[in-house]
Amino acid sequence: MQSCPSSADRVRRPFPSPATGATASLGRREQILLALIAALLAVVVFVFQGGLRREAPLERLARLSLDLPVALSDGRPTLVEFYADWCEACRSMAPAMEAIEDHHHGELDVVLLNVDNPRWQGEVERYEVNGIPQLELFDRDGQPIGRSLGARSRGELDALTGALIAQTPCPAWPASAAPAPWPAAAPPRPLPVPAATADCCR
Repeated sequence: MQSCPSSADRVRRPFPSPATGATASLGRREQILLALIAALLAVVVFVFQGGLRREAPLERLARLSLDLPVALSDGRPTLVEFYADWCEACRSMAPAMEAIEDHHHGELDVVLLNVDNPRWQGEVERYEVNGIPQLELFDRDGQPIGRSLGARSRGELDALTGALIAQTPCPAWPASAAPAPWPAAAPPRPLPVPAATADCCR
């Protein structure tokens, strides 16, 4: 006859652990699956926030440019470009402008002002912008010394910035290709600039 063990003799045995044998690898698989899902979600968020899309030179220059009052008061000559995101001439000139900003960083300020941004409406009116790209040139004292209308080549921009930095007369060029006109919503205003200063420094 078998006797029942007394309560003192009874040893409590734990339930079998689920993390043994085949169940342990299932837990590991779940962890790997969760890690893969987390990595996939991180990639999706990265892609939706711009991903590997390289910022265009025009966007980068505009984002990094100084405020105009700061640039005009820091003792360096300043090259201001009035532009718009939709302007193809502005976009085509942007790599050259970026290279100039990189090459002359610390000795020349490059400032970009978007004509479609209401923040710059006062400057658009003050400098009588009615076509883009329009470059306004300022000496080390922040005084306007000239203007250039329309797209310029890298060589022309190099000559212009070299003259600004060296404080020598700016080159005179024939008129460039017609600047991009304002959209239909904003009719062009006449630009009363003397012929001698329309495409070069004064």
